[in-house]
Amino acid sequence: MKTTPVIAALAISATAALGLTACATTTPTPADSSAVDAATATSAADFGGLEALEAAAKAEGSLNVIALPRDWANYGAVIDAFAAKYPEITINESQPDISSAEEIKAAEDLAGQDTAPDVFDLGLAVASSSTDQFAPYQVAAWDDIPANLKSSDSLYWADYGGFMSIGYDPDKLPEPTSLDDLLSADYRGAVALNGDPTQAGAAFAGVGLAAVQNGGSADDFQPGIDFFQELNAAGNFLKVDATPSTIASGEVSLTFDWDYLQAGYKAQLEGTRNWNVVILPGMGYAGYYYQAINKDAPHPAAARLWQEFLYTAEAQNLWLAGGARPVLGSALEASGEIDADLWGALPPAPTDFVALTPEQSTAAGELLGKNWAAAVQ
Repeated sequence: MKTTPVIAALAISATAALGLTACATTTPTPADSSAVDAATATSAADFGGLEALEAAAKAEGSLNVIALPRDWANYGAVIDAFAAKYPEITINESQPDISSAEEIKAAEDLAGQDTAPDVFDLGLAVASSSTDQFAPYQVAAWDDIPANLKSSDSLYWADYGGFMSIGYDPDKLPEPTSLDDLLSADYRGAVALNGDPTQAGAAFAGVGLAAVQNGGSADDFQPGIDFFQELNAAGNFLKVDATPSTIASGEVSLTFDWDYLQAGYKAQLEGTRNWNVVILPGMGYAGYYYQAINKDAPHPAAARLWQEFLYTAEAQNLWLAGGARPVLGSALEASGEIDADLWGALPPAPTDFVALTPEQSTAAGELLGKNWAAAVQ
């Protein structure tokens, strides 16, 4: 389960884009013999260009990633593509199923060790509240990332996103057509979330969707908490984390989750179990996950090369193949580098939707921290 919400203020540019995880090293560039402090480099230009950055990363020989489930937004294919392009760099995958908050905790606990994470993939709430852990950096495609989907101090930036949806087993449950349907006896003990909303981004966003469809807003998550309190009182809230395994086993038959994850569940279950996905009519809820570099990355050049790779057309199209909406989607469409078939096959985006700003995310997280446990105990 990934963590704290994928959230950003989606203005016009971001709407188009949605259309849609302590040791510095000094390495020589191949261009000259001067030393480059990889841990303080803020762009590939500081190394002397991409080729020099590649040489520095290959010299380090390793990259530590954390909290990247291989079945999450096609991350397995992204990791494998980087490994194929740079076989000199060993990718160490650690704790794929932990939350964003746990990524930061791992970085703090492992600071100064060669097993510390080099990079992060985070929900916005954790990203915006953990900037002391990040090193500033701008990838070559920085200007193509919508302004409201990257921090002004270059500490974190969006990569892929989607819309909150409901996935369900049509052989066990009727199709929900509204949020209120989930309160009926048809869904007794059936409505799950992907994790704890005080820790996990997908679950946080599930409460967010409930909020904006239940009289709340991006500034007021309480109606979402109230909905789950009512759901719990009715006996319909299933306190089991929705994961590929709990869905495949039949333990979870309905869950709030990102549309690209639901598409993955559907593909994994093909031939064994039916799984339908719906985006409820009315106000939608959108969000992105964010990239950042650990300021204490044991492999700072490899960390920066990884970020450069993620913002290539190859990697962005791999997220698209996983059903996620790449942040560079509109720019790649304009340049002719988008996979047009996959881009055109994305489910229609809700006409009206919200996406939280960092401030709104922080406020909602604080509210959930105070009120969630009591509401669903």
